[in-house]
Amino acid sequence: MAEQGRKPCRCLLAESWPALADTVAAYVAALPEAARAPETEYRARLDKCAACDRLRDGTCALCGCYVEARAAKRDQRCPDSPPAWGPVTGGMSV
Repeated sequence: MAEQGRKPCRCLLAESWPALADTVAAYVAALPEAARAPETEYRARLDKCAACDRLRDGTCALCGCYVEARAAKRDQRCPDSPPAWGPVTGGMSV
C-alpha cells in the first residue's frame, strides 16, 4: 500500500517497501527447495512482472499477491489471461 500522499509505483517491493521486501525474502528462503522455482526462472518471472502495467508497489493488481512470493513458487502462474509466465515444468534444476 502506498504511504499517505505517495502514488503507487510500478516497482518491486525492494524499491517501494524495503522492510516488507526483507520479510518476503525470508519467506521465499524458507520455502522447501522442491517448491521453489529455479533462480533463473524466478528472475525471468520478476522481469516480466516488473514490466507489467498491473504491478503496484510490489503487488499484483489482478490478484493482490506480492509478486516476489508468487514468482518464487514453482507451481504458480501469472494471474493475467493469458498468463505472462506459468508453472515450472520438468524436474528440479541442479
